[in-house]
Amino acid sequence: MTSSIVTRRSMQRALFALVLLLAALPAFAQRAADAPGPWGADITAFEAADRANPPAPGGVLFIGSSSIRFWTSLEQDFPDVRIVRRGFGGSEVRDSTHYADRIVVPYKPRLVLLYAGDNDLAAGRSVQQVVDDFKAFVARVRKDLPDTRIAYIAIKPSPARANLLSSSRAANDAIAAWAKTQRGVELVDIFTPMLDANGVPREDIFLEDRLHMNRAGYAIWIGTIGPVIRAVATKP
Repeated sequence: MTSSIVTRRSMQRALFALVLLLAALPAFAQRAADAPGPWGADITAFEAADRANPPAPGGVLFIGSSSIRFWTSLEQDFPDVRIVRRGFGGSEVRDSTHYADRIVVPYKPRLVLLYAGDNDLAAGRSVQQVVDDFKAFVARVRKDLPDTRIAYIAIKPSPARANLLSSSRAANDAIAAWAKTQRGVELVDIFTPMLDANGVPREDIFLEDRLHMNRAGYAIWIGTIGPVIRAVATKP
């Protein structure tokens, strides 16, 4: 009898603990979602800058990884365009999607240019995953900004990641093909002009790390991206 009573009480305590755990799961999940990721400090800094000097709506947002972060002359390179630069180095396509509610939607941009993808491939994500991640980014932006144009800056061919050349080309081609089926979505091909006559990434347009671009590399981007943004976003 005593053993039976102990067993019942143990089961009741276990059941009660399980109920408490299940009740707490939503709060745990919310805290996990709110917890800062690898770029939490970057995103917080962007938000602080926005509070101090709110960007005017209707501009051009450049978002993505270190090629955007290190483009420090971006605003001066397009002086006739209202530019918002939000690059956080090392990020992947899906990271821009994750933070879209904080560093895309609030700006109400007329045009978003996303650069990401080479970090994704280098980290082991497949071509199809990169393509699907970009589709998810477009869907997330369009949820709140249905009229915003979106341009994917093609994955660049860098000497340091020459082993990813074929997968980068495949991802670019797949995104370009999909973009043609969408309204207001396009790929900006900076990949081709960054190759030499032999189809090899040009060494002269990169820094010593052979991954990040020098001024000559960005000059290619300016010439290629310029017509895209000026077509929709020159200042009145």
